[in-house]
Order: sequence, then C-alpha cells, then structure tokens
Amino acid sequence: MGKGNVRPMQAADLPLIRTVSRPAVHPDGTWAIVAVTRPDLDADAAVGQLWRVPLVSTGSTSETGSTSETGSTSETGSTADIGDGSHRLTRGFRDTEPRFSPDGALVAFLRAEPQAAPQLWALPVGGGEAVQVTDRKLGVTDFRFSPDGKRLAFLSREPQPGRYGSVEGLGADAEGPRRITEWSWTRNGLGYHRDRPQHVYLVDVPDVEGEPVVQPAPTAQSEAEPRRTVPEPRRLTTDDVDHSGIAFTPDGRSIAVLAEREQGAGQVPRSILRVLPLGAGAEGGGSEVELGTLGPQAIAFGAGGELYVLAQDYGPEGKDFVARNAALYVLSAWADPEPRRLTDPETQELAGEPLPLPDGGVLLVLASRGTQQLVRITDDGTTTQLTSGDVVVSEYGVGGGTIAVAYRDAGSYGDLGVVDVVADAGLGRRTDFSAPLRAAGVVTPAELTVTGRDGYPVHGWVAVPEGRGPHPTLLMIHGGPYSYYDVGLFDETQVLVDAGYAVVYCNPRGSASYGQAHGRTIRQAMGTVDLHDVLDFLDGAVAADGRLDGSRVGVLGGSYGGYLTAWTIAHDHRFAGAIVERGYLDPEVFSGTSDIGSFFSQEYVGGTLEQVAAQSPQAVAGRVTTPTLVLHSEQDLRCPLSQAERYYSTLKRHGVETELVVFPGENHELSRSGRPRHRQQRFEVILDWWQRHLPVG
Repeated sequence: MGKGNVRPMQAADLPLIRTVSRPAVHPDGTWAIVAVTRPDLDADAAVGQLWRVPLVSTGSTSETGSTSETGSTSETGSTADIGDGSHRLTRGFRDTEPRFSPDGALVAFLRAEPQAAPQLWALPVGGGEAVQVTDRKLGVTDFRFSPDGKRLAFLSREPQPGRYGSVEGLGADAEGPRRITEWSWTRNGLGYHRDRPQHVYLVDVPDVEGEPVVQPAPTAQSEAEPRRTVPEPRRLTTDDVDHSGIAFTPDGRSIAVLAEREQGAGQVPRSILRVLPLGAGAEGGGSEVELGTLGPQAIAFGAGGELYVLAQDYGPEGKDFVARNAALYVLSAWADPEPRRLTDPETQELAGEPLPLPDGGVLLVLASRGTQQLVRITDDGTTTQLTSGDVVVSEYGVGGGTIAVAYRDAGSYGDLGVVDVVADAGLGRRTDFSAPLRAAGVVTPAELTVTGRDGYPVHGWVAVPEGRGPHPTLLMIHGGPYSYYDVGLFDETQVLVDAGYAVVYCNPRGSASYGQAHGRTIRQAMGTVDLHDVLDFLDGAVAADGRLDGSRVGVLGGSYGGYLTAWTIAHDHRFAGAIVERGYLDPEVFSGTSDIGSFFSQEYVGGTLEQVAAQSPQAVAGRVTTPTLVLHSEQDLRCPLSQAERYYSTLKRHGVETELVVFPGENHELSRSGRPRHRQQRFEVILDWWQRHLPVG
C-alpha cells in the first residue's frame, strides 16, 4: 500500500485514470506520439490529446520488473526520472489514433469535438496547425497512409438516405421502417448497423504547408459558391456490408480489406478477405482471397509482399468459436490459395494487429496467465518473447529499429515503454502518466494459486485493505467467459479496497490466457467446474490470509460474471449480498434479442430446452435467498435489459430483497467506457449496496 496516510483509489479519482494508445514511432526511432485519454467529470466525456515522447533515454532507465511499495516503478512518480522531454502536442477535445506518414513529416490522427463524430486530421511535425482531412457525417473510425505517403485510406459509415441525420430536420422517430432479413442486425454500442455500412474511402493527403482555403464573399449580383475546405474522398467498396482491416500492398497499387459475410443459422459472424485495385475506375468488389474455414481478424503485408493474417478457425460448420484462439497465418502472396499456419492456437493466445518488421516476421501480443507479452513471430513459426514479468502489453509500434509499447502493470493504467531487443534488457519505461493516481493511493494485489476440489490449480489475486482485519470479503467474477483478470491496475479492485473490503478474484476454467483446453472446459457445461473454481479460490484465499473474514462475504460480477454470480447464489447461500451486473441470465430468450444471440447460446449452453434449463440462472432464480442488486444499462444490446428485468421480477416475486438499477443511455461497456458521471454513480450505487448488506467495521 501507499505510505503514510495515503488511501487507495476512490470513485472520485476516475479523472486520474490515463490510458495510452498504440504508439506511433517516428521513422528515425528517437521519439513517438501517443494519445493519452482520461474520463473528465466536468465534460462528462472521455477527453485526450496527443503527446510527444522521447524514446532515447537521457538518464537511468527504470525497468518494469522493479516495483516500489506503491506498485510504481518510480518512487517519486516524476516523469523526469524515466525519460524527460514528454509534452502535449495537440489541444483538441479528444485526439486519438496517431500515425506517421512514411517519411515522418506528418502525423495523421482522429479528432472529435464535443457531441461530434471523429474526423481525420493531419499535422506537420515540423510545426504548424493541424489540417482537417474529412467531414464525414458519421465520422471516421480507422485509417492508413499509402506506402508513398500521398494518400490516406479510411473507414467511415455511409447512412442510407433519410437516416442518421442525412436529411436535416428528420429525426430518428420519423425515419421509415427497417426491413430485416439477416440473422444479426444490431451491435452493442452502435445499434442498427445494416443501414449504415462501413466502407473504405481513399483521399489525397492535403498540402499542410499550402495556402488555407478562403471562402469567397458574395457580390451584389449573386451569392458566393462555398468552397470545400476538405478534399473529396473516393469510395472504394460497393457491397453494403461492414468493412475493416485496411492494409496497403507494398507497391501501393491495391488495398486488402475484410468484408463482412452473412452467416447461416447458428454460424459465427465472420469476414472474407478482399483485395481492391486502386487504379482509375477500379471501384468494385475486388478479388476474394479464399481462406476456407478461417475467420480473419487482422491483416498486414510484409515488405516482400507476403500477407499475414490473424484468424480463428471456426470449423467446417462455421460454429465452433468457444475458446478458439486466433492463430497467425502467412500467404507468400495475396493470391496464394494455401495459407500456412505459423502458431499453435491450442497453447498460444494471440491478439493485436500483425506489425511486420523490416528484417522479417511480425509483432503480436501473447496472453499468458493474466499477462500480455510482446512476441516476435518469424516465417518459420519461431516465437520469441520480447517482454516478461507482470505486464499487460496492449499496443506496439516500430520505427528506425526501435520498438515501443503501450502497457499496464500493477502501478500504471497506461504508459509507454521501449523494448531493448539488442541488449535483452527488458522493458524500459518512458512515461509515468499514472503518477497522480499512485499519489492518491493504490494497492498491489498478491498473486495466489489454490488447488481446487478436483485437484485443478486455480490462479488469481487477493487485494487487502490496510489493518489487521478481519475484513469483509468480496468474491469478484470476470466477464467473457473467455476473458480474464490480469496483473494491471484495476479501478474496480482499488475502489472496493478503499471502502474496506478484501477483494478475491481469479480466472476459473472457462477463462482465457491459460490455453484452449482451460477455456473449453465449460462448453455446454456452464455453472459446473467454473462454479467450483471460484468458490474453492474464495475458500483458499480465506484460509491463506487471516485478514479475510470468511463469515462475512459477498459476490459480484458482470456479463458472464453476472451469470456466474446469479448461478452461485442459487446454489450457495453463504453470501450476505450479491451484485448481478449486465448479466447473461436467461439463455432461452437471449437468442433473438442479443446482438450475439444468433450463435452464442447454442455453443455455450447447447441447443435443447433441457440443456438450456440446466444452465440457466433464470430457471433457478426461485432458489435465491441472498439480497441481490441487479444492475444494468438501458441500451445494452449484448445482454439486453430484458435479461435483468425478468430476473429481478422473479426475485421480487419470491420475496428476495432486491433492487434494479438501470443507467439510461449506456450500453454493455458502462464500467469501462461509459459517461464519467455514470461511472462514478455506478461506484456509489455499488458501495451503498455493500455498506447496507456487508458493512465495514
């Protein structure tokens, strides 16, 4: 814990959370640009700007493996201790996603003004103001520079005529009816998407050093014709489906993209790979690259024209997605009909976008036992781990032989580091954006492995408040199911510990980062060994640490964690209270209401009524006696509000002490990216519930 009277993080400290984007490394390798974003309670929005960070250390380099008592790698929390010279480069409301032009003269980025969609901007790195590149009605989501730096390809949604503000004065309630014929038609955090497909556009890079556009004044004889202030883009894709994953071929003559494919009954939504020629009059569907049963997630071209594809294999029926890791494949050329697999999905869980290296191979992220490490994978399948220890690498960039990463650890919500490959010196920190948060106070959880009732090792962590205790104890369960708790700083844990609770959390069977077999164990067996694992971990943590009060316990979780919390309190009645948040509670009605309902339940709980009932919290809600707070978001399309409403009503009907709290305007991501005031209010609701049902001291 922190020293002296420093207390752990509180809900009011949310604005101190800084997250760091993928680093754009300058081609000379000496500096990088990152977007630093934070929740702002006054603006009630996420705000952020671009920062310039030197990558060449001018003093001692602090390694992430050496942490202080606060969980920091720097006792003072001073940025100067770990690489001076970092400074804010832009001053927009929310500037994100920086990328350098190939010659390093420009940095392009996305800028969003309050209540407006993000647009593409370009900034000369030698000095000067940023120039707006797009004015798309629904904004821009991603972009890439062409190899010659003269053009930008970007993704943007195109509304059907008459929808989404494309006709002034026509509100959403006055739009025409939607005709739906597909298996899936909504997405959490977006809503309807079939009538605003995401297309690929190409635009010339503006002359940032030229004369600015001046609007002509009217004359007495005529009105002035307004001049465009941004260049006119050219749309490259024609199919009205969502596109993603832009990758220029090395010669700049074509672009590879991922195009959504309509799935059959029960199939996992996946994309196909297309290559679009960029010559004049070349608009159209392009050439499809056959990948068999693979569902591509990310693509990149190597310098030699080879195509790297990160993809999941969903099997011959296109349905086998449970705990199926993505593997890296390579095609010697984009027209190669036989992708060659380079990694083993059974043991290697890869994520990110393949980033080709100048001397061959690519960078990706490997998840392992609650950490995320940067790895290099060569064309012969050799995997070399470039980082180690208790870090969570999220993004990475390369320039001039320098590899920079954005990462978290026990003392940081997001910082920039440099990987020393030549000297094998590990990860050197270059920023310290979480210093104010550590100054407020953070707790470093203790790692623990408990042997379960069937001999299986259950891995997790325990965070304990100051003092001898015994402290009331909360069992916290993650979502997914194929997700995991990691070693990084976590606001949920910190706020609960500050309130006086010991927090116990683990990665039971069904979780990710321990191999496919660990994750697939609960396929059509939810609420079995996963239930045993979380309860055994709780018992083991209480037995191992006398500061935990095993007679005063609560349980909480969100999404799949909400599922397992609801399932737990129907089978174990030791808990003084429970919080079921955004839960997957009623598999029977999940299909047809959730944005993943067309395929999720069939594979996780099975397709028969008997299978569904045997794994449904709603089916056993009548057994619950634990006081239960049901917390949900009004616009949650992943686990729709009806899941919570039906569960709450059943508890109410059976006389259980219960409350339903619904956040307006929020979706499934409330706790991670919701409005800052709602995130703070959510913490207040949670702490109020525990203070009433599991009071401290």
